[in-house]
Amino acid sequence: MGAVLIPAGAAPKLITSAMVRTMKRGAVIADVAIDQGGCCENSRPTTHTDPTFVVDGVIHYCVANIPGAVAKTASAALNIATLPFIRALANKGIKLALTENRHLRAGLNICRGQVTNAEVAKDLGLAYAAPEQMIALL
Repeated sequence: MGAVLIPAGAAPKLITSAMVRTMKRGAVIADVAIDQGGCCENSRPTTHTDPTFVVDGVIHYCVANIPGAVAKTASAALNIATLPFIRALANKGIKLALTENRHLRAGLNICRGQVTNAEVAKDLGLAYAAPEQMIALL
C-alpha cells in the first residue's frame, strides 16, 4: 500500500521497478498516492472502470480519485469535515477565524495576491509571504 503525501508536492518514488521485479507474481501494489504522481516508478493513473494493470507479474491498482466511487458518501464526509471551518469563517470573519484556528490557517495558500504556502511557492517558483503577515493586512 503506497500512501505517501508531500503537501503541495509530488509523491516520491519509493518503490522502484527493480523492487517490483523481486516481488512474488500476483502480488498487489495499491498506489493511493497516484493523485500526486504515485510512489511507485511503474504507476500510472487508472480508473474505476479499468482499475488495474500488470507489470512483471505484479498487479498495480492506481485509481485516481478513489472517493469518486462513492460520491455521495465522500461528499457527506467532506461536508462534515469542512463545516466547522465554514462556520468559523461565517461567524468570526476571515481575519479572526484565520488568526484563531491554526488548521484553517494551514489551508491558506493565497492572501492578498501573495502565496502563503511555502511548499506551493517553492513548487511554482514564486515568492513566499508568511501567512501571519498577510492576515494582519486583512
